[in-house]
Amino acid sequence: MKMGKSLCVRCVLSGEFRVLLRNLQSLKGRNMVGARVVIIMPAHNEAQNLSKVLAELRQHLPADVVVIDDYSSDETAAVAVRLGAQVVSLPCNLGYGGAVQTGFKYAVERGYDYAVMLDADGQHDPSYVPALLAPVVAGEADVAIGSRFLGTVDYRVSWPKRVGMRVFAAIVAHFSKRPVTDPTSGFQALNRDALRFFARDNYPSDYPDADTLLLLNYAGFRVVEVPVRMRERLTGLSMHSSWRVFYYIFKMFLAIFIVLLRQKTRGNAHRRARR
Repeated sequence: MKMGKSLCVRCVLSGEFRVLLRNLQSLKGRNMVGARVVIIMPAHNEAQNLSKVLAELRQHLPADVVVIDDYSSDETAAVAVRLGAQVVSLPCNLGYGGAVQTGFKYAVERGYDYAVMLDADGQHDPSYVPALLAPVVAGEADVAIGSRFLGTVDYRVSWPKRVGMRVFAAIVAHFSKRPVTDPTSGFQALNRDALRFFARDNYPSDYPDADTLLLLNYAGFRVVEVPVRMRERLTGLSMHSSWRVFYYIFKMFLAIFIVLLRQKTRGNAHRRARR
């Protein structure tokens, strides 16, 4: 595992960013020679959205795609297979975190060098996948987080979630000693070391967001933020819609507390062992 500064913000000026996007469409460089990339798409009842998302993705990056079908009741798995994606169908509904970790296990077991997490609902703009991969492929970071607040938000974020985002960002920044703008972003690129870390029992089962940034920080991984564009989901309801956003905020506070408690417990144990 490469060690280094645990969290920093990758700020790209708008003109330079447009050039970066044009130049990274194929990600051709010595670091990509022989490298294998997989796009991980957790999906629950996303049959209506998959065709558009996969078609758009293939315009920007020719990579393997695995759809983690989280016990959908619609034709999600059948649509994904028909469109040429690999499919892992879960025997029960594990939730978002469980589906994502299944994707990490899939990537590790099949020897992929890099993975990108991309929502199946169309919220994550696939044209930004090359830019998201760039710092990871270049060896500048172990994980790149797509930040809508450094880039563009094409939809209205509800006030409870926006407040939660700001509070979580402040908590992560405080404990990591590095600025962070979008602690709840699921648009991420990871290298092999980070994939192996999360493929083990280090990943939350339901809402993996700000707590995973703290986990990465304490484990010594280098994390950067990259400006991206996020949009309204194409169809259907978000897992954070209506009252569920309040449940999400409560669970995230609880998850962060547990991460901090574990870190403190480990620190105390190490100090006692050195005595």
